[in-house]
This record gives sequence, C-alpha cells and structure tokens, in this order.
Amino acid sequence: MQTKQTQRFWFIAVLLAGTFTMSISQSSLSTAYPTLMQYFNLPAATIQWLTTGFMLVMCVMMPVSPWLLKNIPFKRLFLGILVIFDVGTLIILLAPNFVMMMTGRVLEAIAVGVLFPAYQSVMLMITPETKRGSTMGVAGLVMGSALAVGPIISGIVLRFTTWQGLFVVFLVIITLVFIASLFTIKSVMTLAPSSIDFISIICSVGIIGVLYVVNQIGQASNWAFNFALLALSLVALVFFVWRQFQLTQPLLELRVLKTFNYDLAVLLTAISYIALIVVTIIFPLYYQKVLGVSPFISGLALVPGAVVLSILNPLTGKLADRFGFKQVMLTGMLLICLGWLILTLFAAHMNLGLMMILAALIEGGNAFVMMPAVTLGANALPDQLIAHGTAVITTVRQILGSAGVAVATLILVNATHVLQNRGVDISQAQIGGYRAVFLTFLIVELCGLVLAFMVRDTKKKA
Repeated sequence: MQTKQTQRFWFIAVLLAGTFTMSISQSSLSTAYPTLMQYFNLPAATIQWLTTGFMLVMCVMMPVSPWLLKNIPFKRLFLGILVIFDVGTLIILLAPNFVMMMTGRVLEAIAVGVLFPAYQSVMLMITPETKRGSTMGVAGLVMGSALAVGPIISGIVLRFTTWQGLFVVFLVIITLVFIASLFTIKSVMTLAPSSIDFISIICSVGIIGVLYVVNQIGQASNWAFNFALLALSLVALVFFVWRQFQLTQPLLELRVLKTFNYDLAVLLTAISYIALIVVTIIFPLYYQKVLGVSPFISGLALVPGAVVLSILNPLTGKLADRFGFKQVMLTGMLLICLGWLILTLFAAHMNLGLMMILAALIEGGNAFVMMPAVTLGANALPDQLIAHGTAVITTVRQILGSAGVAVATLILVNATHVLQNRGVDISQAQIGGYRAVFLTFLIVELCGLVLAFMVRDTKKKA
C-alpha cells in the first residue's frame, strides 16, 4: 500500500474530489425545494424525498461496502461508483417527471452509499495511527464542508440557470474525476474474496420501511398499511442483526459494537451529523419562508458556516492527536448545544445575520466532533475490522441523519398546522413550528454532550 509521495497526493486528491462532489449532491436540493415544488406541482412533503430517500438508499448500500472492498480491486470499484453516479445524474437531467427524477436520485445514492464508508476505510488504512486525526480532519473537511456547501452552490446555480443546471455541474465534474482516476487511483486494499449474503441485504431494506413510516406521522395516509409495513420492517431489521452474529463472514461485522469507546464514537458522530444536516436542510427553508429571502440569498447565507467548518476540520484532527479526543469533542458538543439553545430561546427575534452566526456556531461545533469521533472509533478497533467499523459508523450516521431530516420536517409541518388551527396567524405559526424543531434538536444534542463526558482517551489495542 506504500506509494511515492506524489502518487499518494494525487490518489487522495482525486478520491476526495469525487467524494466532495457526491457529498454536495446529498444536500444541494434543499435550497431548490421551492423551485422543484413549483416545477413538479408537488408539496414539500413529497419533494423532500429527493433528500430523505437519497439518504435511505445510502443506508442500505453502506453495509455492502466492506464486502465490495474485500472482493473488488479498489480502482475498479471506484470507477464503477463514478459511472453509476453519472448515469443517475443523466437520468435526472432528462427526467420528464418526478418519478424519473427520483429514479436518478436512487442511482446517485447507490454510488454515494458505497463510496462514503469505502473512502474513509481507504484513508484510515493508508495512514499511520499517530497521523489519523489529521488525515481524517481533511476527510471531514471534504465530507462535512461539502454537505454545508451543497445548498450554497444550489443557490448560486439557481440564480443564473434552472435546477437542471445543478446536475450539469455534477455530471461534468464526476466525468472529469473518472478520467483522472484512470491514471491516479490504485488498488490499495488487500482482497479477501468471499460470498455475499443476499438475505442480509434484503433484510437491511427494513431501514427504509421504518423511516418511511416515521415520515408519514401526522399525514393523511393508510395507517393499516403503515403499521403492517412498520412491523415487517422491524422484524426484518431484528433478523438482520441476529443473522450478522450467526455468520462467520457477516455482511456487516456488528461485533465491533462490543467496544465501549467505539460505541460512543458511533453515537457522537451521528448526533453531530444530525445537527449539521438539519442546519443545511432547515435553515434555507427558514430563510426563504420566514425571512422572505430568495433561494440565491438563502444559499449565500450558509457560506459563513461552511467556511468555519472548512477551516476547523483539519485543525480539530490535529488537536485530537495532540490533546486527546475527549476534550476536543466536549468543546464541539458545547458549541452545538449553545447554538440550538439560542435558537430555541430567541426563535421569534431572529434576523439573517444572527441566523448565519448561529449556523456557523453549530457547524463549527460539528468540526470538533464528527470526524474526530470516526478516528476515535477506528483507533479502538484492530486494523482488520476498520472497514467494518467504518461501515457501521457511517450507516448509523446516515440512518439517524435521515431520521433527523424526516423528524424535523414532520415537526415543522405539524406544529405549524396545530398553531394555525388555534387561530395563530401564518407568520407566527411558522415561527412556532421552527421553535419546536430547534427545541427538539437541542434535546438531542444535550444527549450528545452527556456521551462526550463518557469518552475514554486510550491508545488503540494491539
């Protein structure tokens, strides 16, 4: 796995360029929601599935990533991921209706779902343990900052072109990454061929069923069907977990969860990610619906937070290497909790400037938690389990992130509706809905603060 310094640089640069672009696609549509609602003549609850559905499909694909890494040379796997993403993007560009657009998003999500755990596993495996904090700080810069940058790029593109222009950007960049990958990407992972357990893959689809039912709460729908789907999905997930412990070569090695620090890392990276994804999805809606700004301005309003996140991500990795993970992650959780607390207390008195500062505060806190937690988790495991550990931590992060978006949307819509039914005017009802969202995620992040106090700064076992 040792390469020359120049080859290593271009290997990482191209890998992260592809990851950065795909990560942008995850959150970029939030700014475009109003535009897409008008284009397809559909409500926000339907349009948001372009983001929530995307993340759900990612969740199903992530457990497959360790098997793919051990059975397909990494260069071939990476090139295949890029092709699938490009095909999905092309379908979206040519889509005559919402169903076809959703089909394209599913293909994009399949590619991103495989890549996210894979690129982190590769980065960890080619880096000595003493330098992993710094390396994963750069990885966090790419993934976290891209998530924050998505709505910004979307707002800028919508200013000058249609929503299709956004996917033209993705198509061009990923095609260029594909060409560069032919010359720079090497197969750096050791292969260990094995058969894949299709039963586990089928059972993992239960994740989609559970989160679909969560999204239906408060909506007029067939609840007999929803309860049946929920029951079937929960049974499938329970069987999935049980089966992983029975197989000698499980699809997803859940035995990694027997390590205490690793369990804390899983929860902390997920809780910090919830804060980040909710900010990037909900804040643009607040800017447009409550403050009345354009999609372009709502996108630009996320720039300060993205800049803070980009600056801090590499620095927090170095701080974790130097001072320990516990102190760094406590700092991050305190910043995140402070941001949500101020939002909850002063939801009715916010302006664009204050919201931008609070977004930067929450996103800055994320830089102190999300990727340091991934590194903490990896350091708690032996090298042969890093691919599985990364897949588990990334899958849980995406599941809870998807749930966070669904719950935030659910609370926002229903709290606003309840207040309107009580005779509150629409503007105050909207503010009340957003306050309910802010309070909910303040409680979630306070749980993360408690977990950060429980982290043990220990060296990795041999």
